[in-house]
Parts: sequence; structure tokens; C-alpha cells
Amino acid sequence: MKTHNLHIIKNLVTAIVVTLFFSCTNDFDKVQKIGVLQNQPIGVAENIDLKYTKVKEDTTVKLLANLLSPKMLDYSNRDFKFSEFPKGIELKVYDENNNKTTITSNYAIIYTDTDIIDLRDDVVVATHDGDTLYTDQLYYNEKLEWTFTNEPFVFKRATGKTHGYGFDSDKTFKKFQMHEMGGDFELDN
Repeated sequence: MKTHNLHIIKNLVTAIVVTLFFSCTNDFDKVQKIGVLQNQPIGVAENIDLKYTKVKEDTTVKLLANLLSPKMLDYSNRDFKFSEFPKGIELKVYDENNNKTTITSNYAIIYTDTDIIDLRDDVVVATHDGDTLYTDQLYYNEKLEWTFTNEPFVFKRATGKTHGYGFDSDKTFKKFQMHEMGGDFELDN
């Protein structure tokens, strides 16, 4: 009788162990998200001073851009990854000749998968040539190196000030298109 009960217990334990073994899955993504809510950032950084550089052929280092921000929230734990800058940014971009363009805004989001930067609230882009664009929202496509907005804008150049709605431009403001002009403006012949 004891042997029979021992045999039943061994079979029962074996069945439970086999069931547990086959019911386990390896879902590392779910394990990583334990304790992190979907709407919460996976990381928070303060007082950012990020420098983007490139090593030249002669092994010197060239500064391409410098991002400054009081706060960054990292949402790379989401399916559509992004970084949020709720207190704004100052971005200094340098061209091949080391000329600086400064971009500021009171709020920004960088979408990792699409390489789109969304700048909002008091956006100012000032080039080394003295051209300055003012708007409330501006998008920048990093892949195409193209800037665009559908919001009202003011574009100051040496020839005067232009007001309008909707603006597209390359990163140097040499090739630009205004969708709708309005307000005081001067045309250059």
C-alpha cells in the first residue's frame, strides 16, 4: 500500500513539474517592463549637455551639434519610441565651415523611429548669416535635412521681415518656400 501511494505521489509530482516546465515562456520584453508603467518614462535626465561629434580622417574631432536641456524624459520603452524635453532645448548645429545655427524652443520631442523633431512654443532658429525664423511649432526631418511648419511665422532677413503661414526650408534657409504670406514684408529683386 505504501509503495502504491509513493508511486501515485511520484507520478503526481512528475506531472506538475512537466506542466510547469512547458507552461514557462521566455518573454524578456515583458520582464523588462515589470514595474514600469506604459505612460511613465523609462529614464529621466537633468541638465543635459550632449555633444555630437565626428572623427575626421586626420583623427581630429569635429563638433557637429550640441544639445542643451534642463530635462529629458526617455520613452524608449514604448512601441513608438521618443524622447521628450518638457522644459525646452537649445541646439547648436555647426556646418562644415564651423558656422553655428542656434535653435531654441520651450518644448521638444524627438521621435526615434522616424527621425522627426517636433519643436513647440517660442521656436527660434537663428543662422550664422543673421536669418532668423520665429514660429510656435516647427518640425525638422533629420533624414531629409528639411524644416517645415504650417503655423504662422516671422522670417527676418537682411532685406526685411516676412510674415506668413506655412514655411518649408532646407537646413540652411537658402531654399525655402512660404505657403501663404501676410502682414508687412519686403521683396528682394
